Amino acid sequence: MKYELLNNNKVFLNGVVVEKPTFSHETYGEGFYEVKLSVPRLSEHNDILPVTVSEKFLKDFNLGQPVALKGQFRSFNKLNGEKSSLVLNVFAREIIQRDETMNPNIIEITGFLCKPPVFRTTPFNREICDILVAVNRAYNKSDYLPCIAWGRNARYIKDAPVGKKLEIVGRIQSRDYQKKLESGEVITKTAYEISINRINILENEAINVNEAE
Repeated sequence: MKYELLNNNKVFLNGVVVEKPTFSHETYGEGFYEVKLSVPRLSEHNDILPVTVSEKFLKDFNLGQPVALKGQFRSFNKLNGEKSSLVLNVFAREIIQRDETMNPNIIEITGFLCKPPVFRTTPFNREICDILVAVNRAYNKSDYLPCIAWGRNARYIKDAPVGKKLEIVGRIQSRDYQKKLESGEVITKTAYEISINRINILENEAINVNEAE
């Protein structure tokens, strides 16, 4: 795998397993499992994040067990009837020694803006900008990662053209929201996104990209 493709999407998480691993799929004879990790914020809130782990790491993911890992934030389209939805999770590449002095939730990505930014102001006059970033992966794949910028970062990115290359540092956050079904039933769902701490537009680098479906 190219060095660049290993370093354009880097995640570090340090948290506690809050859900027993469940089997997800098998690739080339290797089993992979889904697990939920509770990762603390600087506030009292915790983010509950989905993680995909190989069967070789399962001994590190017992319920209630603290674990630190390095990996990548990935996406794939999941078909549900005629509709598809973007599914996001952290792919664990390495289990590492825990260090309580480190920020427990760090992500660094380099990718391309693939939809026009959506800028808005909240009722409390907080400026927010939503963007979608395509990050290249091996085997000609890309991960489409939703990001949210605040305040000065929101103003900085709101007019960027599609195709611009971006460097982003932040954290992965979980956010619950209400969705009303066609039947009228209201259900609670969870969204995952990158909350941006730092963002940089690489001024001389851009590509033509198709907007993600």
